[in-house]
Amino acid sequence: MARLEVNRSGELEVFVRVIESGGFSAAARAFGMTPSAVSKLVARLEQRLGTRLVNRSTRQLQLTPEGCVFYERGVRILADLEEAEHCASTHTAPRGRLRVNANVPFGHHFLLPLAPAFLTSHPDVTLDIVLTDAVIDILEQRTDVAVRAGPMKDSSLVARKLGGTRMLIVGAPSYLARHGMPATPQELQHHNRLGANYARAQPGWPLRHAGEDTVLPINGNAQASDGEALRQLALAGLGLARLAAFQVREDVAAGRLLPVLEDCNPGDIEEVHAVYVGQGGYLPLRVRAFLDFLVQTVDLGKH
Repeated sequence: MARLEVNRSGELEVFVRVIESGGFSAAARAFGMTPSAVSKLVARLEQRLGTRLVNRSTRQLQLTPEGCVFYERGVRILADLEEAEHCASTHTAPRGRLRVNANVPFGHHFLLPLAPAFLTSHPDVTLDIVLTDAVIDILEQRTDVAVRAGPMKDSSLVARKLGGTRMLIVGAPSYLARHGMPATPQELQHHNRLGANYARAQPGWPLRHAGEDTVLPINGNAQASDGEALRQLALAGLGLARLAAFQVREDVAAGRLLPVLEDCNPGDIEEVHAVYVGQGGYLPLRVRAFLDFLVQTVDLGKH
């Protein structure tokens, strides 16, 4: 019976808020407590569990490996409790802040244009959107859903596939007028091949010619941190870029960019996934609603 004397759900909620708000002071304001009281609560929790959950410094809190596991499972438990309460009441609509991280091309071409429709359908949800082509740590950045392109690495994250897109080498008419339209991969070696400088960027461009596959290294005089920046460099006539088909569809249709060496395109597909922490049964309603919305509205196969 001793365990019933401990308000474990209350402790868990405070601990999760400490991690998500980045410190004791912010969590204390949220619960109407003093920072000292919150710090002591976390210390008592660590003492009861017999392990350190966070490493404290003057500037930040850093989760220990044990703290990461406890936080991840704690979020699931609180989400399950929240959903149970909602289902038992008359207020079952998704609500709360939804933190979403997406790569820049997907954000510009899908997430931002579709956001109004999602918020209209779910007026009690607040979207907090961050766009970056860098792969983030979802737990560290306190993100609910991240949209990632490319191969998925094995991890504790759960993924829902949103689709896949072809990749195209493109160049502006002004650039191709100056340097010529390459007819073979060998001719492509003499062109300015623009690349990306983020960690997950491919080291080269895959090509298929005369039945042989090859990867052509990137040797351009400029790199960029995201796909949209590469698109802008290509539109400015600086060089050639290899980009997702959905990203340049309108540019190609309008003649602002021209496909290059399409007969040597190996037809590889870059898959796009929405990733998140936890199994479906433990998801907050707002996260589940957003995932369902993406699956229903995003159609990368058209591009």
